Amino acid sequence: MRPPTPPPTARDLTGLVHLRRDLLASGMSDTHIDCLVRTKVLRRIRYGAYVTAEVWESCSPEDRHRLLARAVLARAHDATVLTHATSVVERGVPVWGFPLGVVHTTREHPERAGRRQQDWVPHRGVLAPDDVEVVNGVLVSTAARSAFEVTTVAGVEAALVVVNRLLHAGAMSLEDFAAQVEEHRSWPGSLTAHVVLRLADGRLESVGEDRFSYVAYLYGLPRPEPQVVVRDEWGNVVARLDFAWPELEVFLEFDGRAKYERHRLPGESLDEFLMREKKRQELVCLLTGWVCLRVTWADLDRPELLATRIRRVLAGRGLRRG
Repeated sequence: MRPPTPPPTARDLTGLVHLRRDLLASGMSDTHIDCLVRTKVLRRIRYGAYVTAEVWESCSPEDRHRLLARAVLARAHDATVLTHATSVVERGVPVWGFPLGVVHTTREHPERAGRRQQDWVPHRGVLAPDDVEVVNGVLVSTAARSAFEVTTVAGVEAALVVVNRLLHAGAMSLEDFAAQVEEHRSWPGSLTAHVVLRLADGRLESVGEDRFSYVAYLYGLPRPEPQVVVRDEWGNVVARLDFAWPELEVFLEFDGRAKYERHRLPGESLDEFLMREKKRQELVCLLTGWVCLRVTWADLDRPELLATRIRRVLAGRGLRRG
């Protein structure tokens, strides 16, 4: 097993999950436990596992998934490892398209992994010592192994988000992921893994950017260049664009919550940020003469329409340059 990975800035969940048997051993009765659940003092995470309602309400959706994972591990075989999207969430890396009410684990077993449950998908597979490490005090599959695992249970878009987020976080390299794809090339889902490997780009900075890059691939748009730097007349960097087609003089910015949180200045209101962003866009247009396209989460939910509109703009710019 690899040495423990230094944990990300994750909430410490140690000792927050209480099993029924432990509550009974402390002197409670089933009636007492049920009363605490009804009065919303305790929250039942899954059968036989509880957490205080105060803790549950204070947790993000991702930390609730981590609590559920600990409830699963508390009743699972000691050799059970958090894998697939659950391993990624445990690292504090964003996922998209995976229900956070379902925990994925893997355990080596000669016959079967165990019965699938509503909140738990147990997988059976070979986990070499180098495939497992400790994060936040629990056993998880390594980042590259987790990246490959998600390609076996998800579509290209959701898997691409995971791979790009792990790359951007520095949790793995593209070579690490490629090695996993090659090692498991005979596994079901390997076709998805190869497509994701071809599209992966750790330069992208958000889930929204990942999803737009997939839209561009799926609908045959020219592949945009990410993180294009724009300088002023004196060579000072004034902007770094999410995407651009420099040869067509078009750039695209993704508007999402992650960008607001990442780029807002301390004490800056949302209105102040939006005004500053508007001035930044105007300056880029003045310096480059390029056209700006802005994409939102709602646009990504209508990918065909979005691609049609962008294709029309790119075609028009191509004709002008021609």
